[in-house]
Amino acid sequence: MDDHVKTLGWMYIIFGALGLVVAFFVALIVGGAGILSGDAQAAAITSGVGLLVGVFVALMSAPSILAGWGLLNRRPWARILTIVLAVLSLPGIPIGTLLGIYSLWVLMNERTVELFRTPVSY
Repeated sequence: MDDHVKTLGWMYIIFGALGLVVAFFVALIVGGAGILSGDAQAAAITSGVGLLVGVFVALMSAPSILAGWGLLNRRPWARILTIVLAVLSLPGIPIGTLLGIYSLWVLMNERTVELFRTPVSY
């Protein structure tokens, strides 16, 4: 099960990093669209909205990166955090559902619970 936990850790880090990239581009594109319009009021509104959406998406992605890092280091809190994230991702058909099911299968396994009783030391 150790290989599954490592795979899961990297998956959460990668998906979290992709979320940060999306957040950056949303803020850039939405904010840039208002600036390109040439209207000062539109630029102010779209820049604000783009920034808010970008920050929101980034804040939603950060727990995934943290959970992935914790899984790779076998931190007990990371197992709980990832279970919560897995349940929250289940409605996201198809990728979120698959990730959620795989996460729950790996993290609810009795052998995995044993792995998290002793953290990895490098």
